[in-house]
Amino acid sequence: MRTPIRPLPGGNLVAQARLRSSRIRVEAVAPLIMRVALGVVFIWFGALKIANVTPVATLVADTLAWVPVDPDILLPALGAFEIVLGAMVIVGWRLRLVLTVLIAHLCGTFLVLVVLPQAAFERGNPLLLTTIGEFVVKNVVFIAGALLLAAWPRTAPGRQNGDVSTS
Repeated sequence: MRTPIRPLPGGNLVAQARLRSSRIRVEAVAPLIMRVALGVVFIWFGALKIANVTPVATLVADTLAWVPVDPDILLPALGAFEIVLGAMVIVGWRLRLVLTVLIAHLCGTFLVLVVLPQAAFERGNPLLLTTIGEFVVKNVVFIAGALLLAAWPRTAPGRQNGDVSTS
């Protein structure tokens, strides 16, 4: 339930009503904008991996060297997985489940900080990030966006805001 607009001293009620109306519109479209932004980035990064033109191919291969899968298979498979995740986020299908998987995937990117600290930190100092370190740490923002979407209030019983699935 929204709080009624209280006029500000000397305020213009019409201007205040417009401000409130624009805030409501932003609240209505914000989840969609966040879903599309996350989805597009995942599709884009995934496509770069499939096309084998990603600038992080060596980083991914070195970080996941312990995985018993050839990097020539692992990288495109990871790219395909990211494309599917991105598309599902945009469409909104099973959004909370997909966002949980997306967050787990993003948490996996922090392996770079553990497996290859020399690539992520200048002189071993965790406060001095290299370009690779910044690339990895920025995923905190993606995780925050995914958590925000997962926590967004439901608009109807059994449906999430912007979720097009029925189950």
